Amino acid sequence: MAIIALVSAKGSPGVTTAALAAALSWHRRLVLAECDPAGGSILAGYLGGALDGPRGLGELAVGELRDGNLESAFWSQLVDLDAPRRERLLLPGVVDPAQAGSVTPLWQRFADFFTSLERGVPPYDVLVDCGRLQVSGPPWPVLRAAAVVLLVTRAHLPDLSATRATVKAIERDFAEHRIPPGTLRLLVVGDGHGGSEISKALRLPVIARLPHDPRTAEVLGHGGTVRANRPLMRAAGALEVPVRALLDRRRARLAWPGAPAPRAVTAPSTPGVAGAV
Repeated sequence: MAIIALVSAKGSPGVTTAALAAALSWHRRLVLAECDPAGGSILAGYLGGALDGPRGLGELAVGELRDGNLESAFWSQLVDLDAPRRERLLLPGVVDPAQAGSVTPLWQRFADFFTSLERGVPPYDVLVDCGRLQVSGPPWPVLRAAAVVLLVTRAHLPDLSATRATVKAIERDFAEHRIPPGTLRLLVVGDGHGGSEISKALRLPVIARLPHDPRTAEVLGHGGTVRANRPLMRAAGALEVPVRALLDRRRARLAWPGAPAPRAVTAPSTPGVAGAV
């Protein structure tokens, strides 16, 4: 599925929770990349801070600026969320604010590398938690490279008002960079206005709705046992179907004979991936 990016307008509508729920319930091999400029939370939250030593996007950025070794260093910065299968991998986000400045100039480099993982051996899709768009140094190149962008919003008027402005900002940026239409969709979280009402008001289709499930959200945010039969996990798993359908339609529409394929990467046979604990 290539890159699937999740982003929000502002506040805390549940981007990380939705991304993590999807990563734990989808069926294809994937990497969950925390690319929120404000910092990652899964290591300290869901994984309970149990891993020793620095790991993740910040370390990768520092190494890339120093040595230009992204391809080789990438696999050593991942955490296996389903050890030892290496099918659900996490690239933790920045935890040290001092590293944020190292990441910002590398968004395009990361976007290109994430794109190449789809054609790697073995192939990986990349779910990207882009956090809030209204921050310093948002990952615009990652959003532009994404095959699907899910704009996460709650269904109440204050949230929808902020989301309306963000829809316009994304559509304006995509038009300026000649990103083909059809990439952007709304992912609604929790109770409130109906999906058809929201879609009509924001002039953008709602791809799915994730239910209010505070028990599961607490586990995903602070650690514990994830139960696949909980409402949030069932809905997150079902989200894979419309996302795949949207991607298939988009690929069919944009297919061009003889188009050059991006360079593929090969995962090491025994990658340095720490297991989740």
